[in-house]
Formats: sequence, structure tokens, C-alpha cells
Amino acid sequence: MSKIKVIDQSGKGISEINAPKEIFAYPVKEHLLYEAVVNYRANQRQGSASTKTRGEVRGSGRKPWRQKGTGRARAGSIRSPIWRKGGTTFGPKPRSYYYSLPKKAKRNALRSALSIKFAEKQILVLKALDFKEPKTKEGAKLLEILKLDSALIVDQHENKNLFLSLRNIPKIKAVDYNQVNVYDVLNYKWLVFTQNAFESLMEKFKL
Repeated sequence: MSKIKVIDQSGKGISEINAPKEIFAYPVKEHLLYEAVVNYRANQRQGSASTKTRGEVRGSGRKPWRQKGTGRARAGSIRSPIWRKGGTTFGPKPRSYYYSLPKKAKRNALRSALSIKFAEKQILVLKALDFKEPKTKEGAKLLEILKLDSALIVDQHENKNLFLSLRNIPKIKAVDYNQVNVYDVLNYKWLVFTQNAFESLMEKFKL
């Protein structure tokens, strides 16, 4: 079984933690990573785009001119899609883009993503992330010490000071261990866990 070094907030190594082979040495399955990323992005869509059909745009329903004898093209309504300010043909309407992946596929995709980060040595585990008060300055100081320019930081949602301290810093995202997803793992350069969050996520994989 592989090991990951556990560090403190100053970056000093203090212990090691087991990295289960079935997760961090999992074969990378690119098709699952692709499906998981597409699924995540689709589920983030608001689906609020909307256009008006010819039955919804403003305008008279009267025939603009008689059918024959004017020399003009036939016209039945000023709300026709081929007229300026007419309705839209087959335009978007509010809809949901949500769909779900099989649980096993999502889990294996996350295994693949974690395996990539482990192979690239871009996983850090901190003993704890304790901030006395929610201050962006404290969060920025920690990132400077650990030399993190782009990171997904994973802890438990009870640590509110951490989430508040990091939420305004560009290229940094803090999430609860239950919200770790493939898109975020791949989107940020570093993956940073607290020891409690790491152990909780490993337990989750056993369920």
C-alpha cells in the first residue's frame, strides 16, 4: 500500500497516511472521465434560454395584403419567422439538462481522477486547517506558505472559517468531502485534503 505524507500548516511533514491501492493505483479510464465531466457540466446548466414563437410575438393576426394581384410574395402574417421582428423557428425553450450517471460509473471516474493526481504527485494531506477567524488574508497566507496557485481544498463543512477564508481567492475552491467530483479534481492543479476529510472520503469508497 502506498503512503501520502501528512503535513502541518507550515508545510512540515509530521506523519504518513495510507493511500489505498484500489483507489490511487486505479487504471485511468478516459471514457469515464469524459462522461463524468460532461455530466457535471450539463447538470450545472440553468436551461433558462427562451425565444418566442410566431404565436407569442407581438403583432396582428390580420393578413397583410390580399393573396393575389399585388405582385408581392404571398404573406399570411407579420409574425412569420421570415419577417423582421417575427417569431423564431425551433428556438430554445426553458428545459432541464439534468441527467444522472450510474453510481458505479461516477465512483470509478473519481477513482481515475484521484489516480491521475496521485501519479502526478499533486495531492497534499494536511493534519488540519484551523483558522481562528474567517479572513481572506489568512487563507492567502496559507496558500503562499504551501505554494499553491490553483487548488481544490477538501475538508468537512463544519469548518466554516476555512470556506469563508478561501471563497474570494481566484483559482481556489474549498468543498466538503461529500462534494468532491471529477470535474473539480481535474480542473485544479493541486488536490488538498485535511486528514479527517481524506479518511472520510476513503470510508465513503468502502460503502
